[in-house]
Amino acid sequence: MEKHIFNIEDATHHLQRIDKILPEFNSEWSRSQLQEWIKEGLIEVNGKAVKSNYKLKLGDRIEITEKEVVEADIEPEDLNLDIYYEDDDVAIVYKPKGMVVHPSPGHYTGTLVNGLMYQIKNLSGINGEIRPGIVHRIDKDTSGLLMVAKNDVAHRSLVEQLMAKTVKRKYIALVHGHIPHEFGTIEAPIGRNKNDRQSMAVVDDGKEAVTHFNVIETFKNHTLVECELETGRTHQIRVHMKYIGYPLVGDPKYGPKKTLEIGGQALHAGLIGFEHPKTGEYIERTAPLPAEFEAVIEQVRKEEL
Repeated sequence: MEKHIFNIEDATHHLQRIDKILPEFNSEWSRSQLQEWIKEGLIEVNGKAVKSNYKLKLGDRIEITEKEVVEADIEPEDLNLDIYYEDDDVAIVYKPKGMVVHPSPGHYTGTLVNGLMYQIKNLSGINGEIRPGIVHRIDKDTSGLLMVAKNDVAHRSLVEQLMAKTVKRKYIALVHGHIPHEFGTIEAPIGRNKNDRQSMAVVDDGKEAVTHFNVIETFKNHTLVECELETGRTHQIRVHMKYIGYPLVGDPKYGPKKTLEIGGQALHAGLIGFEHPKTGEYIERTAPLPAEFEAVIEQVRKEEL
């Protein structure tokens, strides 16, 4: 088990519930997971076990004994994944809309990892048995391309490139509203939504987040845009486009209540490019929009042009 120690020094955390604040220290911890740890006595404040509704005070010392995840036996599955590039070190794979990237408790089948384990025999082990080869993620209902590492050296290189902002990542999105200009840059920090811990938002104390966009086609009430990520925060494009007043079509979390019912956000990771970890060669691949996304655009085009 791994120990984590935090001191409450931020005035905004004073008198806030411990189970609400702790996810700010590690975005991988969900509130429900933390509540379970609290019930099991794995979280102490000033040396004493507390309840989920404990209100933090300035100067409090929190000690968390992170419970080891019991790795499930992840079975390889023939999911017929489209692999756009592969060599001994890396691969570029296509994730369809509706597919989860890696297994999670209660959801151990049908994920991208299950398919990778069937089609690609060697995957990096840095992220453990549940996330072999996974360097970065895209949301369940976002389609598109992902980099996959086949060994730990390649994995570290790709992560370093992401941190250095040298990986090229372009997305296509259909948004609500008519954007009147041809391009723009959104530079606004992203962090946990203070009012909804399950979502992200632009917040003053968030992490740096930069999204560039170009308008591809405009309609009466919608706009088709290409977004390029400079950083890769959780839900970045979805949060940033909402922030400037143009939320994604179909987005159940950040979109308007009245939107096209298309089973999730209209977002496609269509291009990825990076430097090969071993050869230094620039590798880039593109994936066309899935048919269902094209159909949505055509529907809007017919109704609004």
